[in-house]
Amino acid sequence: MSGRQPCKSDLSDERWALIEPVIASWKAQHPSVSGHRGAYEMREIVNALLYQFRTGCQWDCLPHDLPPAGAVKYYFYKWRDDGTGQTIHDLLRWQVRESRGRKADPSLVVPDAQSLHAATGVLAGTTGRDAAKKVPGRKRGLAVDVLGLVIAVVVPAASAHDNAAGIALLEKVAADTDTVHKALVDQGFKTAVIDHGKKVGIDVEVVERNPAASGFVPQPIRWRVEQVNGILMLHPRLVRDCEHRPASAGSGVYWAISDRMSRMLTATSTPTWRGA
Repeated sequence: MSGRQPCKSDLSDERWALIEPVIASWKAQHPSVSGHRGAYEMREIVNALLYQFRTGCQWDCLPHDLPPAGAVKYYFYKWRDDGTGQTIHDLLRWQVRESRGRKADPSLVVPDAQSLHAATGVLAGTTGRDAAKKVPGRKRGLAVDVLGLVIAVVVPAASAHDNAAGIALLEKVAADTDTVHKALVDQGFKTAVIDHGKKVGIDVEVVERNPAASGFVPQPIRWRVEQVNGILMLHPRLVRDCEHRPASAGSGVYWAISDRMSRMLTATSTPTWRGA
């Protein structure tokens, strides 16, 4: 770590060992035209990404002993656009599932959508207003498995109906894996999502809320997606949508959950606000 003081968000040697092969392969496939190997260690680039999502700081407010914002953004955008960030996430997810005695890919997912306020400066053309929840910004749609691991992320405008988010999630799930055959959704998703599920080979079941229950009552299996939304709140960069492009917001989710899964695989605890 170039002799700097470590941050709580830094990768340990064990966690870096899980990610490094993908990064090393990427570097080998993207050599510099001049033959220069680069001024910054790839581990430090990833540490800077994890620091930003874990603290919520602006790019230009990264600590001076981490690589500069320009270099970190360069790799973040490159890995966002070519799918490297999601590849790292998916490889870790497969390892976590197999370590829990499950097959690499799930057969059931739990989709849900959450509206988030957009930060100042986010492009208006990519946002909208959730009329029901009175939230101006974007929606974050997640599809998770029964372990609470993310299978798909979509980021439409908050004005998009839950059906639109649900359909986009089913499309991404079906495109990324052919093993999912069942999805459990809440009553916010309507017939359009069920019909689209049939088109992509996924049986969509609406989980009815007990009319006698009052307040928030966790529903079997479906509570996992609420758990993931809570985990993402430990990353202030994801508490509201700060990204100019929806694709960056989705990539941020993959990095945050990769951080969590690398800790699961190495039995490392996640820092909490109490320890900050």
